[in-house]
Amino acid sequence: MPKDIRNLAKDFQPKSVELSDNHEEKFLKKLQEEMPRKKKSYRWIYAAASVILLLGFGIKFYPDINSGDPDPKKTTTEQVVNLGDISPEMQKIENYYLTAINYEIASLEVTPENKALLDEYFEKISKLDADYKRLNQKLKKEGVNNDTINALITNLQLRLQLLIQLKDQVNDLQSKKNKNESITI
Repeated sequence: MPKDIRNLAKDFQPKSVELSDNHEEKFLKKLQEEMPRKKKSYRWIYAAASVILLLGFGIKFYPDINSGDPDPKKTTTEQVVNLGDISPEMQKIENYYLTAINYEIASLEVTPENKALLDEYFEKISKLDADYKRLNQKLKKEGVNNDTINALITNLQLRLQLLIQLKDQVNDLQSKKNKNESITI
């Protein structure tokens, strides 16, 4: 037999229960006893990470003492003296020529027809580059003097002139090739 739940709810009278004054404290104490908090210590992870970082930096920046043959590409600022180290004006001159040289090299197009010509010129330019490095070492060893500075600037000028000549010859070679192609029978 079905009963109406509304009637049951009307008849229900909850018992009033009085809680003691320190009920909350007792409850929290029992809760702590049943489920104690465990703080996890991650100190060992922090220590391990620190050791790994220190080892990594040590390996990265530790100088290679056992190496008998120093890498010529690895140069420090103490080993190299450039024109830019002398004065801001010399820095501008050096930057101008080096930028122009790099631009000329980048603008060259290597083809099978001009590869031999390019190799010949690049051999001359590499000799001038080695001479430039030697002059920089001389500048470091002997100090600043006009002869060395003039030789460095002249070296940069010669490299740029060689590249301009090379570019002109490549253009002439290309125009002759195009001229010959247009005269086909």
